[in-house]
Amino acid sequence: MNVLDFDYYLPEELIAQTPLPNRSDSKMMVLDRKKQTITHRHFYDIIDYLTEDDVLVINDTKVMPSRLYAKKTETDADMEVLLLKDLGSDCFECLIRPARRVKIGTVLDFQNRMQGTVVRKLEDGICHIQFRYQGIFLEILDQLGEMPLPPYIHVKLQDKDRYQTIYANQLGSAAAPTAGLHFTEEILNKIKNKKITIIRITLHVGLGTFRPISVNRIEDHKMHAEYYTISEEAARQLNQAKKMNKRIIAVGTTSARTLEAVYSKYNTFKSTSESTAIFIYPGYQFQAIDGLITNFHLPKSTLIMLVSAFSNRDFIINAYQTAIEKRYRFFSFGDAMFIY
Repeated sequence: MNVLDFDYYLPEELIAQTPLPNRSDSKMMVLDRKKQTITHRHFYDIIDYLTEDDVLVINDTKVMPSRLYAKKTETDADMEVLLLKDLGSDCFECLIRPARRVKIGTVLDFQNRMQGTVVRKLEDGICHIQFRYQGIFLEILDQLGEMPLPPYIHVKLQDKDRYQTIYANQLGSAAAPTAGLHFTEEILNKIKNKKITIIRITLHVGLGTFRPISVNRIEDHKMHAEYYTISEEAARQLNQAKKMNKRIIAVGTTSARTLEAVYSKYNTFKSTSESTAIFIYPGYQFQAIDGLITNFHLPKSTLIMLVSAFSNRDFIINAYQTAIEKRYRFFSFGDAMFIY
């Protein structure tokens, strides 16, 4: 398949630059896969589409303030570093810009609070950096780091918590699982009162989710591995739901990829902590999920391919064109889509 099959034109003014005052006031496009129908609602109406026989799976990862600015000690050149993955022992996998300016042994200074040495250089600007500092790393990161907002957002975020889901508690992501940004305490309480089961899993969002595709053939794209965890209780509840033919609804593509990764590997839901580089595009047969809450994704991205695989490409591209005509807000702080 050609990457251009998943391209579309988006007017720049439809890229949401700021979150809405109330998270759940966003529009929600509802897609019925079987009937091929499109309905326009708001996210606070999601409760109307859920029943007590449903299981809602949320990704409780928490975004690190992982964008850091540094200077090369050798030349005083400005550098930007995005922490992607904690490798342990104060070593992180990072995306560094401009990558051509660094080599193994390059030392970076972070505002005189800590230093980092490039110990490994990989492709596409990815490096392993060994950090040295005095004190507590997460406290230093909280003081020096910025929320890693995507490059298409040009307005400074006034409240850092708005780039976190309200249920985020497992620190480790380089980006937010944005489908979850629509949920409020009120919505979650309504879901619980309706006796709908909510299951927490964790996938730390990294380069696999937001790395652009640079090849022409989809099959040639290589996904970057991301770390996920499913607890024993979560696996038990998911297997019970499967046994009772309950709908398993994933909140976000990260939850969907986690569930499909573990189910396709073990033919069951299993308690595990590991990495996945699963790449879902049309032709993939879903085994784990029955519904998907998501946002509107970038053209030619792996995420629009996943959504197209869950429905079908023509229906999704048509839905996106309808969203543009209806002036939906797109991407991280944009509106929602529910496919069932």
